[in-house]
Amino acid sequence: MKKSSLSLAILALLGAAGGAHAQSNVQVYGLLDMGVDYASDAKAGGGAMTRVTSGGMNTSRWGLRGTEDLGGGLKAVFNLEGGILMDTGASDGVLFKRQANVGLEGGFGRVVLGRSFTSVYDTVIHFDPMGFAPFYSWATSGPATGPSKYGFTTAWDNMIKYSVAAGGFKFGASYGAGEQSTSSNDSAKFSTALTYTTGPVSVMATWERVNGNTVVATGNRDKSTVWHLGANYENGPVKLTAVVRDYKLVAGKALTADVDATTTWGGVVYKLDAVNTLTGAIYHVNVKNVAAGKDADPTLYVARIRHALSKRTDLYVAAAYAKAKNGQLTGLSRDDAGFADTQRGFMTGIQHRF
Repeated sequence: MKKSSLSLAILALLGAAGGAHAQSNVQVYGLLDMGVDYASDAKAGGGAMTRVTSGGMNTSRWGLRGTEDLGGGLKAVFNLEGGILMDTGASDGVLFKRQANVGLEGGFGRVVLGRSFTSVYDTVIHFDPMGFAPFYSWATSGPATGPSKYGFTTAWDNMIKYSVAAGGFKFGASYGAGEQSTSSNDSAKFSTALTYTTGPVSVMATWERVNGNTVVATGNRDKSTVWHLGANYENGPVKLTAVVRDYKLVAGKALTADVDATTTWGGVVYKLDAVNTLTGAIYHVNVKNVAAGKDADPTLYVARIRHALSKRTDLYVAAAYAKAKNGQLTGLSRDDAGFADTQRGFMTGIQHRF
């Protein structure tokens, strides 16, 4: 799409939001997060790098969401959301890469169709001390360095998604249609998640299966299975978290090794006062099914302080250190590779929500 056409499309959407406000509850919202980060061993052959970066605590984004009261406790709901690369002003992927869905909500729960975050994503984010921060969290996946990230998929196309809450329970289930002519199971995706909260304690369990396409030579397909178990304990200014994730990819190709690892993390969020919050976390990946002496088993240590200038604007500073075993490469980032068996990083930035 040409830039002029894209601009007209965005203006049309904003105009529609304003015009529909009399009949519906439509909201324009966003989160803008910018900072400066430093990382050691960020180049081939060694060497540090300093960058102006979009997304320190959270990925920058903008969106439209709304509801329409249909009567009898039934509502129509929709959400359109896209990512922004604040350092360049470019779109982070296609226009509504993050969310593009519509559905119904009522006493039965909520059902949406389209592109959305998975039920696993919606659940696990509440059990990550760093809240899926791009700088620095391995709760969605491990570091980009190495043969696999050992994580879960965060959003799917062609999704049917259901969620409901009752008492202390929250349940969600997602199905992503593979839409392959070979088989309904080819490229199909499934996830479920359950959370229970009582008093200061919350516990969760999730499961995800992502299929590849059938390999003609073997009649099998890649199948990745991911599950989580976790708990939060919140008492006054302190919140404690502990989670374990198991990842396994069973290969559909012949003579291809399975991929296996277990990720664990724990952390604490402590509200020092009304405007300052301190967070500390440790993430560890236990790499399995590799040759002896080749398992990296990387560990990430991270600390962050967040200062609220207002209800919508924060300043933050984060520092992190990652280390691998057996001289294997590792890095801090889920997206950028590291070039040594250790990496140090520092990030300071500002976040504004509207």
